Amino acid sequence: MSSRAPKFLIVDDASFMRTLLKDIVKKNGLAGEILEAGDGVEGVKAYQQHKPDLVTMDVNMPRADGIQALRAIMKINPAAKIVMVTSVEQKDIVQDAMRLGARDYVVKPFDRSAVPLVLNKVLRQR
Repeated sequence: MSSRAPKFLIVDDASFMRTLLKDIVKKNGLAGEILEAGDGVEGVKAYQQHKPDLVTMDVNMPRADGIQALRAIMKINPAAKIVMVTSVEQKDIVQDAMRLGARDYVVKPFDRSAVPLVLNKVLRQR
């Protein structure tokens, strides 16, 4: 990857979750630019337009859920770095997401110290 600061895309239908993730990313100096999308359809469009280095993808969203958006992004770029954002009871969905190409996942409610570790690990993957 080039020396520019990474570009992140946060896809979540809850604005407070986007704000929380943005806050964690900023506080840990993980991204230079942070883009947001409110659902899977917007997320796929934003991915196509901005080619972010890393995407956090909520599982449950209107219009297109996280799995549908993940599938669409993996078609655009099979090497996309996507971290699923899920709640504890969605473990089976996360396993599907990993099979479809997601690199990792974080569980809500967030452990603020674990999230940057996961995002950093995924950013460094080839």
